[in-house]
Amino acid sequence: MNAREQSAMPAWYLIHCKAKQDERAEENLQRQGYQCYRPTYQRERLLRGRRQTLCESLFPGYLFIQLSTNDNWAPLRSTRGVLRTVSFGGQPVTIANEVIGHLQLRESELSTQSVLTKGDLVRINQGSFAELEALFLGMDGDERVVLLMTFLQRKERINLPLSSITKL
Repeated sequence: MNAREQSAMPAWYLIHCKAKQDERAEENLQRQGYQCYRPTYQRERLLRGRRQTLCESLFPGYLFIQLSTNDNWAPLRSTRGVLRTVSFGGQPVTIANEVIGHLQLRESELSTQSVLTKGDLVRINQGSFAELEALFLGMDGDERVVLLMTFLQRKERINLPLSSITKL
């Protein structure tokens, strides 16, 4: 493949979005026919005393776009929500297809993990209780969970960061 054919091949680039407008930028770019990818994940939070599941960007303020050098890049500058294309030395930075593929794979794995409900069995991944199992009792704030585990033949309640557990 010669250099001209290679430049016509679409590649992934990184778009820097305006503050808290990555979802808006993605919608507007897709409406214009661009291929975009914004990795997201489901997150459980307590809002006004109620547990809610939110869909949040994995990289807030950024999204990926697939373009070739032959595509029209001009509309990107005036798209609502878009700040700029991430560049070094005046050249847009290409992102390897393998990186995007890995992110998509990890995102699908995260989406198959369901939200925790009381009584779910979880595995602790970090800290002094790593590799042990416990029962999920509930949330303690935005980022902490309350677990019930059997320790030295006694049931103990412990509080851990939400990020340190996975549902079994």
